Amino acid sequence: QVQLVESGGGLVQAGGSLRLSCAASGRTFSTNAWFRQAPGKEREFVAAITWSGGRTNYADSVKGRFTISRDNARNTVFLRMNSLKPEDTAVYYCAASTIMMPTIVADYYHYWGQGTQVAVSS
Repeated sequence: QVQLVESGGGLVQAGGSLRLSCAASGRTFSTNAWFRQAPGKEREFVAAITWSGGRTNYADSVKGRFTISRDNARNTVFLRMNSLKPEDTAVYYCAASTIMMPTIVADYYHYWGQGTQVAVSS
């Protein structure tokens, strides 16, 4: 059974940092990504990483602040978030794809976690 389980969400003040984790089980994937969805808004791409070569892709809104990484031995992907802003408040979802491409297109990701809440106060 394939599972993606996110953890590490919480409440932080603006300017603070948080590290999200996504543990995968049941199989390995070619690409992992993070998406987020704020109340009343569409789900948006945040970052992606390939498991072969570690190629990354970031949304313009998080470049220079967020870092995606992976631990192949643990089959886990991380999202380090620095300099957090209230606009970063959302439910963050881990996604996985069998295609080796760090794409922003959600349709490429066929496996999704349940999400973890991130709230940033002003």
